Amino acid sequence: MPIIMPIKDLRNTSEISDIAHKEQEPIFITKNGYSDLVVMSSELYDKFAKTNRIDQAIYESEKEMEEGGETINLDDAFERLNKKHYG
Repeated sequence: MPIIMPIKDLRNTSEISDIAHKEQEPIFITKNGYSDLVVMSSELYDKFAKTNRIDQAIYESEKEMEEGGETINLDDAFERLNKKHYG
């Protein structure tokens, strides 16, 4: 269930921090009855950012394939990654 709070509750930052860390869910802040801000713990933000990077990489790979990209076999992929990483 989403956590929703009015903007006036932002005055109590310690309580909001406690809720964000305990629930590990975004807290939706409303202003005049409309969604205005989202507050979350830094751990949850990092999780969202990591998921977004993975989703973006998948999207870019799919787009590359649609535009005529070529596949390579797994051994060649690991070889390229090792060269890139170890130099």
